[in-house]
Amino acid sequence: MIIENYQHKMAAHCESGSITSLLNYAGMKITEPMVFGISSGIFFGYFHAMKSFAFPTFIVRNKPGQMRKNIEKRTGVKFYTKEFKNQLKGQQALDLLISKGIPSAAQVDFFYLDYVPSWERVHLNVHFIVVIGKDGDVYKVSDSYFPHLVDLPADSMNKGRFAQGNMSPKGFMFYPGFVPESFNYEKAIRRGIKKACFNMLSIPIPFLGIKGIRLFAKKITDWPSIARDTEHLSHEVMKINILLEDQGTGGAGFRFMYATFLQQASEIIHKPELKDLARELMEIGDGWREFSLFAAKLGKNRDLGPEKFQHLSNLLYQRAEKEEDFFKRLSKTIK
Repeated sequence: MIIENYQHKMAAHCESGSITSLLNYAGMKITEPMVFGISSGIFFGYFHAMKSFAFPTFIVRNKPGQMRKNIEKRTGVKFYTKEFKNQLKGQQALDLLISKGIPSAAQVDFFYLDYVPSWERVHLNVHFIVVIGKDGDVYKVSDSYFPHLVDLPADSMNKGRFAQGNMSPKGFMFYPGFVPESFNYEKAIRRGIKKACFNMLSIPIPFLGIKGIRLFAKKITDWPSIARDTEHLSHEVMKINILLEDQGTGGAGFRFMYATFLQQASEIIHKPELKDLARELMEIGDGWREFSLFAAKLGKNRDLGPEKFQHLSNLLYQRAEKEEDFFKRLSKTIK
């Protein structure tokens, strides 16, 4: 059985794409950039090596699950959510939704998605897919990173939904239980922007927001002394490009997608200033892309001298200055 009238679409990110797709199916006309912006998706954080990861890393969006929660708060949508301790019960619940014609998002470990080429699979417990059908022991999946619907055997689905490790999915799934006929777009947009500005400018934690970008700029020059060897250092430097460009960020660490949100928001709340700020953010995104491409080049060529890391640091300090100025003016504009 395949749920009829579900329209598969590619998206910039798995969580915002899944939320958008489910809301569109439920009758809410909303774009992925609007979902991302209303949910205050844009963010930054730098993390030292710790138990959950052996090498420093960074994030460019709010934590997984927060987009869904913020959309609920700001639009009146109510999502049905469920985790499972028992794998069989988790599969039965998913199959029941399919039989009722209800598409649902499932959290999975990216590594167990058979339709992904083996060389691209990594253990990532916070990938979201939408399950829209089942034929025998094979699920029909709408994955926002693929141009068409894909098949996933039930065994692989279960492995992905019940993988162990950091942020284990625990069979988590969700779908819209209630979608309002309308909501106050302007209020939702303003709340989303204000929270994003607060997150980037005012969270009193030294590794989050603009402070996190500056910490990254300071600490990246230490990476050569932390890495095990040249191969390890090269791998970690190349991951910068993956995190900023390849892992469903819409380009430049979500900066391009947030700029699109501001363009759309300017029309809805009648603030032409947001269009100018959107153009500025595109330029800031170009700067992030310059940083990520330079990092990719260094990693690929094993060109890992101290002067190269100093240049990476300088580029990050420039990003921090630009974004601090940008979010301060965005905050003033929305007030």
